[in-house]
Amino acid sequence: MESTTIDNITLSLASPVKLPLKWVGQEELLKQLLAAWMVIDERDIPFNPRLIGKPGVGKTTLAYAAARTLGRPVYLFQATMDTRPEDLIVTPVIGPDGKIQYAASSLVSAMLKGGILILDEGNRMSEKAWASLAPLLDDRRYVESIITGLRIPAHADFRIVVTMNEDASTFEVPEYIHSRLQPQIYIDFPEADEELHILKENLPFAPDRVLKYVVDFLQKAHAADELYSVRDGINIARYALKMMHAVEKEPKDLLPLAVERILGDEALRYLK
Repeated sequence: MESTTIDNITLSLASPVKLPLKWVGQEELLKQLLAAWMVIDERDIPFNPRLIGKPGVGKTTLAYAAARTLGRPVYLFQATMDTRPEDLIVTPVIGPDGKIQYAASSLVSAMLKGGILILDEGNRMSEKAWASLAPLLDDRRYVESIITGLRIPAHADFRIVVTMNEDASTFEVPEYIHSRLQPQIYIDFPEADEELHILKENLPFAPDRVLKYVVDFLQKAHAADELYSVRDGINIARYALKMMHAVEKEPKDLLPLAVERILGDEALRYLK
């Protein structure tokens, strides 16, 4: 495990993540996120963008794709309602020798390594957790660890992006944090042709007729403002194909069963 020493305090660093995610379509959104991270003058600083949309529209995938476009190491922090300030910064742990050691969070590890941090589902965190990030999200660009007494500055190459589900907020994000999380990039459900492209990328072994059936289902659900996402569509198609091999029936005959098993009876109304 990699470590670094700051003011005679050794911090063990988290490892970057490698995810099997690929952003398909909507190149304009990718450009908007990359533009937010740009620094165009030595007196300039990067934005801290937030990606907003319904669950399953690809917020994390977009963030990861943008980070990989820049060739930077990518770190992921999954926010929860129980996230504490020390979880975001530095946590004390008991080492093999029984002595206290200090583990840097994925956020602090990204700060120190000049990586990119995806703070996932940020609106699940409490105000107390957000307050610990306030100096990082303005032109100060540092965090302070109460546990160690360290002030930790961010590497010049450090970037952060926050994802937030439009419909599932555990806590209200404080206004002083909202003003630091700009710009806001909204991700909507894709159009039919883009949705089909995404399904093909994720399920290259699936027959076109199956994928088109699923896209038709999803588009009807989107029009009714349902929360069914392309992620759900991928799972429906995948389960139908697995069932096809198990019971030797045509996929189209198994798609209603797959819809029911993945999303429940109420989803059947959007089938042909």
